[in-house]
Amino acid sequence: MIVALSGLVISTGCKKQFDINQSPNSPSPDLATPALVLPGAMMGTAAVVGGDYAIIGALWAQYAGQNNSSNQYRTTDGYAIGTTDFNRAYNNMFVKALKNYQYIIDRTSKENNWALNLMATVMQAYTMQVLVDLYDSVPYSEALQGEKQIYPKADAGYAIYKDLIAKIDAALAKPYTNIDPNDESADLVFGGDMDAWKRFANTLKLKMYLRMVNKFPAEAQAGVTPLLTAPLLNKDAKIASFIDGPGQDNPLYEQNIRQLNTPENLKPSFTLASYLNANADPRRYYIYKYVPGGTPPANVVGIHQGDYTAATTAYPGLTDWRLNQRPTDPVVFISYAETQFMLAEALERYSGGAGAKAAYDAGVTASFAAMGVSGASTFLAGPYAYPTAGTLDQKFNAIFTQKWISNAYGVHYLESFFDQNRTGYPKKSPVYSDQAGYVPGQWVVSRNSALNAGKMPKRLAFPDSERSTNPNAPKIMGLDVPVWWSL
Repeated sequence: MIVALSGLVISTGCKKQFDINQSPNSPSPDLATPALVLPGAMMGTAAVVGGDYAIIGALWAQYAGQNNSSNQYRTTDGYAIGTTDFNRAYNNMFVKALKNYQYIIDRTSKENNWALNLMATVMQAYTMQVLVDLYDSVPYSEALQGEKQIYPKADAGYAIYKDLIAKIDAALAKPYTNIDPNDESADLVFGGDMDAWKRFANTLKLKMYLRMVNKFPAEAQAGVTPLLTAPLLNKDAKIASFIDGPGQDNPLYEQNIRQLNTPENLKPSFTLASYLNANADPRRYYIYKYVPGGTPPANVVGIHQGDYTAATTAYPGLTDWRLNQRPTDPVVFISYAETQFMLAEALERYSGGAGAKAAYDAGVTASFAAMGVSGASTFLAGPYAYPTAGTLDQKFNAIFTQKWISNAYGVHYLESFFDQNRTGYPKKSPVYSDQAGYVPGQWVVSRNSALNAGKMPKRLAFPDSERSTNPNAPKIMGLDVPVWWSL
């Protein structure tokens, strides 16, 4: 059943999966049970976060660059995304995911099914949080009401965050551990493990409170402090049921390789590749694929970010490398490694650094393990040793650089785009990556940037699909305008 649902969500385009409130031909709400709707809703989130938005993350977080011999993602790599480019992704997040989570929440509240209620509440919060982080202000309090409110207002991102956290807390206060065994198969993330859902809920709250550190520092500290001793994720929150088949595979592989019928659009970004090469990090061969097979060369060949107009002869050896995408890769919502790096940051900010090294080491170790390579302990004793006696700047640079690398697992690229906007780490280079003095791993502005000089994207432009139908939609903001929690 999991595979079939996976393929249905990914391959139906803009059709309304489990859209029980709109079409007269849809099943009756009495037939569309929460357990029936939940898997499709989870796949709705995964299809966008692990597909359309993963492409943005891969390019804007400098894991990949647009191939200089193809054209598919030039507007994304060059920061020229318009108001119509990601309409489908935005619409699907509401129609295939958020709307169906709300249906589950409403039904399970009436039925006292608090296990599925917690799952839907956490997944709805996660999905909405991604939209807030991309767009800042989005319809929320008046959304998801069907014909009761067809022109929902857009709420401020901070207000949405506050309400999402309150809803998570309310769901956690219910007797959610009593899951019906018949409902366990509906859970594509943890298979009915309710302790894991509690941990996912706490970890999502940690992430959201850490987003507040720049603009609401007191609230961030008050929210984070009790979470330092709360149970957090001890395994990945992910969907890992994909198989190698059309419409049944990882959504990034489906969209970028199977549907486009070419694997060559996304090449290694010189930014990340240079850092991995400089440290002889074996994870580079998980993140990047050497096409000829056999033993790859010592170093990954990458393209400088946004240099897609360069001559095809400008990068000898680039044709042999690509961003490694696999049809069976999971879609990660929050990984265990990411959890540990968030904990390390929080401990440095609010606990005097006590325990931060242990969390950082656990994050690096988990990242190596997730990518199927050994040697984490050697690197932690060498180039990746935590700067315990260093400055806070040095510690954060270490934490967020390793978090950046770890987020390559499970097409979780977008998270490091958010991190850099919130913290400034990994650091931004004062020179382009082909210039003397460039420090491997520092981010650079796209060579063909459509933004003002020196600017990098901070958000997406609000989609025309909403603006053209909703007079209460927010106004269009430039891609370089920070969202509410950004630096």
